[in-house]
Amino acid sequence: MFDIGFLELLILGVVGLLVLGPERLPKAARTVGLWVGKIKRTVSGMQREISSQLEAEELRQKLKEQQSKLDESLDRAKRDVESIAKPYASSTPSRHSDERAEPDRVADESPADDAPPRPAAARLDDALASAQQPDEPASGERPSPPDDDKKDAASR
Repeated sequence: MFDIGFLELLILGVVGLLVLGPERLPKAARTVGLWVGKIKRTVSGMQREISSQLEAEELRQKLKEQQSKLDESLDRAKRDVESIAKPYASSTPSRHSDERAEPDRVADESPADDAPPRPAAARLDDALASAQQPDEPASGERPSPPDDDKKDAASR
């Protein structure tokens, strides 16, 4: 910052000794040192604050860019899904033609059946899930008690 060499410091020390005297010079040097330390701490604190604000602004900028990329990807995926769903919506027969073809089935259907047909992958997942569930006993059958219960009943 300042270019002060040893010679300049020596001259300042001699002038300070002559002006302040030997009794007040140590106290003045200590006071000057404290003020210089406070100034350095203040300046370094400001530098840290400025650098943290700059980093925060950079992070906000990156976050905004990532958000815009995510929004674009989401919009693109939505358009793709809609474009894939359009052929299925136009190729499925209407409900009125189903009523004419199968009148018994229409009477049993609920309003929730108006939804478009489920994709084959979803139907396959449901079938696998139901196959993996353990078979439950029929409503008339009682499950057999565990072996421990049989032993307890026999010991009574």
